[in-house]
Amino acid sequence: MGMFEPERRDARGRAKIGKLAGDAIDRQAPAEFRLLIACCRWPLLPAQVASLASAASIDWPLFVRMAQRHRVEALARRALEKAAVEIPSEAAEPLDTASSRIAAENLIIAAETARLVAALTEADIPFLFVKGLSLGALAYGTILVKAGWDIDLLVAPEALEPAADLLQRLGYHLAVPPGDAAPARLHAWHARSKESVWRNPGRRATVELHTALTDQAALLPTLDVDAPRQMVAITPTLAVPTLARDELFAYLTVHGASSAWFRLKWLADVAALLAGEDEAEVERLYRRARTLGAGRAAAVALLLCRDLFGTCAGPRLIAELRTDRVNRWMARGAWQSLAGRSIATEVTRLRGGTLWIHLLQFGLVPGLRYKLGELRRQLRTLRPFPEPPRA
Repeated sequence: MGMFEPERRDARGRAKIGKLAGDAIDRQAPAEFRLLIACCRWPLLPAQVASLASAASIDWPLFVRMAQRHRVEALARRALEKAAVEIPSEAAEPLDTASSRIAAENLIIAAETARLVAALTEADIPFLFVKGLSLGALAYGTILVKAGWDIDLLVAPEALEPAADLLQRLGYHLAVPPGDAAPARLHAWHARSKESVWRNPGRRATVELHTALTDQAALLPTLDVDAPRQMVAITPTLAVPTLARDELFAYLTVHGASSAWFRLKWLADVAALLAGEDEAEVERLYRRARTLGAGRAAAVALLLCRDLFGTCAGPRLIAELRTDRVNRWMARGAWQSLAGRSIATEVTRLRGGTLWIHLLQFGLVPGLRYKLGELRRQLRTLRPFPEPPRA
């Protein structure tokens, strides 16, 4: 049963979403979501987009809400234009506005990234950028279509204080945790969280300062600022360091799984990175991700990418991934976060909307020790941040 088959409806005429067909995801979804998935496929198949747009009565305001919820407005608008799909102004205008905003914001981020690169290099602070503009350039060949609002900057834990001082000299203030940026507070915060958030309103910029890539030490334990890297050109005059291909794939799968893949854009990014790869390379990346400590995250990503985007994972590998019932359970849970009740509504606005986000963390790594550690971590996040004693 495929994503692009005619949707089935229940007795009330509602589309059946996320229904299970045996052990696999029954990828039935509203016509609007099937069209949105096609718009996010890279490289784009214009004929497929045009066919889906014309084969059903599209509720265009709903389509726009879905694009906004999954933060893929620019990808959607670009795909519809490439496919020469005429859409009503009630949809075209918000998509055009969002596409222009995303492009403008990314250009601002690019300029601020250049300023950060210069300052970090001068201060001799080793750094990596993760996700963001470098990922957009790698996945889509341009920095103008991938939505983002911040700069993810990774430094070594021992570089936290000098990096924080540098950000303050550049006009940033500490936003998360709120309050002063005293070294004791920063170290206490980073002992429980992988990043702190810094804002510079004057430059309309936000930096997430990472001293780790995950909040769980059992995941990707060797990936830090000294991990293998690649240089990615984000403008004609600026190339930035980010994780090398194998490490980047592993990290993206863990990042997505840590949020139960509740945004389509995260899966679209992974699928775009894998576009054009053959079955052997996809399998190699999967096994390398396991070696790097991605747990089951890479398996879930490949199951979802194959179902939604046709990512080239061979039948032997897919069969292997589906033999693990936890993989299947996690893929079903991710589908519910992606396209269940929250298909056009933010998960945080729904009662119990974040349940799958919390549950899926327990399946990422086998074993009781990991699960107990994850339980302690989640309980710790429910408690207020304990302020360190003042000197």
